Amino acid sequence: MEAIVFEKFGGPEVLHFKDGIEEPHAGHGQVRVKVAAVGVNPIEYKIRNGWMEQVFPTALPAIPGNEFAGTVDEVGEGVTGLSVGDEVLGWTTTGAYATYALAQAEAVATRPVGLEPAEAAALPIAGETAQRVLDLLGVRTGETLLIHGAAGSVGSMGVQLAVALGATVIGTASPANHTYLRSIGAIPVAYGDGLVERVRAVAPQGVDAVFDAAGRGALADSVELRGGTPDRVVTIADPEAAKYGVTFASGGGDRAKAAESLAHQASLAADGALRMTISRTFPLRDAAKAQTLSEEGHVRGKLVLLVE
Repeated sequence: MEAIVFEKFGGPEVLHFKDGIEEPHAGHGQVRVKVAAVGVNPIEYKIRNGWMEQVFPTALPAIPGNEFAGTVDEVGEGVTGLSVGDEVLGWTTTGAYATYALAQAEAVATRPVGLEPAEAAALPIAGETAQRVLDLLGVRTGETLLIHGAAGSVGSMGVQLAVALGATVIGTASPANHTYLRSIGAIPVAYGDGLVERVRAVAPQGVDAVFDAAGRGALADSVELRGGTPDRVVTIADPEAAKYGVTFASGGGDRAKAAESLAHQASLAADGALRMTISRTFPLRDAAKAQTLSEEGHVRGKLVLLVE
């Protein structure tokens, strides 16, 4: 099969397109998926650089990628409810930047009619992360939530899910993304110096919770906006969380529960009630270009690889 592989840690230049790689086969409780599209996530360039070894040790050579959309083409023993030919989305255990990927059967959901593969591949990680953080924060109807990095894939998902809960959402982003944030229901503010004053100008009543999806040094301002307490401030990206007493939500959890939520979110997206914004697509061979753009930041929505 074809796949993107890295054999040492480093910059995007360590990613190589290879053919003739041995195909994986579904074991007990697994399905094999012929991959159609792959979501590109910041964690992947961090793993590739070797920055996450203490958290996510990586055996080399490695195939990057965690979320996918594709077609089941092999079903392992003990699997029920899934058949060859089913269109699915979910999380892989073997790396998604490839022709074929394995997944635990409980970690996939059926892709509904009306949801294209690129949109489906953009949903698992952003949807699970956003929902998990909103649950951690306990966001409720009538509250005001501040989201840093609101135009990114996780941030924009968080905006929409929080708005659906009945919360008022303030989102930080570059001015170029402010129109987009308004279109998904957020009140946009620019990040950087003067952030506290800008947020207070649009939310004089204060903010009830803060969701940091950016990891770009906004925790001190977040604590200040919460009245000096780190209570109900969660980051998924800032390594200085402990310095401020802020909760760092590192991911993982119950994949079966996440797959149930994923099925619901996929249905909403297919019906147009949840907007998946694809920033740009790349052929699998250009994975290095996609990761370079991801590492540069300021991506609106999601980067997706298309697998032939």
